[in-house]
Amino acid sequence: MFDLFLSAFFLGVLFNAAPGAILAESLRRGLKDGFVPALAVQIGSLVGDGLWVILGLLGAAVLISIPYIQIPLAITGALLLGYLAYKSILDGLQPVPELSSISSINQSKNDLLTGAALSISNPLNITYWAALGGTISALSGETLTTAHFIVFISGFMLSSILWCFFVAGVIALTRTYLTTTIWRTMHFGCGIGLFVLMIFVINRIF
Repeated sequence: MFDLFLSAFFLGVLFNAAPGAILAESLRRGLKDGFVPALAVQIGSLVGDGLWVILGLLGAAVLISIPYIQIPLAITGALLLGYLAYKSILDGLQPVPELSSISSINQSKNDLLTGAALSISNPLNITYWAALGGTISALSGETLTTAHFIVFISGFMLSSILWCFFVAGVIALTRTYLTTTIWRTMHFGCGIGLFVLMIFVINRIF
């Protein structure tokens, strides 16, 4: 069981470290307002991840393959990515903010909701977790029981939570060395990345 936990932990690190919309949005908001907004986006994404974990491991990938469920979800995700790409470019055109900026409670809630929305609107997550059901079986080398799933999910979520704090901390540290060039380069880079992801999603729809 401990080997399964460690395997899940490292899979979680790899899953979260992959560049994508969550990392880009955490970077955009963290550079603007610091540690808390970046952490909030990351934590919010765990809500969506948790939903997909449950649905994926229960075999709901079959449900997401139904066009009238998959297409609206994908369109919603594409629109969200497009909006965030626009916001990132817009923020990059603004001057570097003062480091004393403090996020309000309402802003933190918005950051959490954005992270959750990005994760929930990504149907690829459920495919990942549905496929991972077989991986858990291979890693455990035993007939799967509820205990195996609990151990695996625990390892994965622990690494995800630690990753949230690590990423937010790195972003906050980077923020202290900001110049106008770095500010614009990172925001324009995030904007372009989010726009490319939007095109990718639209291409998969049609």
